[in-house]
Amino acid sequence: MPQGTLEVLLVSAKGLENTDYLNDMDPYVILICRTQEQKSSVASGKGTEPDWNENFVFTISDDVVSELTLKIMDSDAGTGDDFVGEANISLEPLFMEGSLPPTAYNVVKDEEFRGEIRVALTFTPVVHGGRDLPVEEESYGGWKESAYRE
Repeated sequence: MPQGTLEVLLVSAKGLENTDYLNDMDPYVILICRTQEQKSSVASGKGTEPDWNENFVFTISDDVVSELTLKIMDSDAGTGDDFVGEANISLEPLFMEGSLPPTAYNVVKDEEFRGEIRVALTFTPVVHGGRDLPVEEESYGGWKESAYRE
């Protein structure tokens, strides 16, 4: 598995199950890549069709990362936030292609389809040289720089 930077563009979601029965949902997304976790802004009042258009960056530094998990939550003031559903995205195709355009992934809760979320992914591998030390070129000069004169 490569090492490098994973960039996630969280675009939008649609067809989400509404967990607020009286108001529109206030959805947000928790993005999880192994032990790293980031949170999107809350799309206040956007209901079942939120747009985010937010970028997130994760560092891939070991060989065990194989998927990105997106947990969609509904922000509720005063009570605990509601779990709307999640999408698990395999990163194998991304590691081979380098980038994937905005793609719809199924949102699932209790093994049932709960809508879809659109995400674009980009992977930038880290290129390691033989050593991680900067290489300084030594200049010995050529015959033109020589102090020798006839």
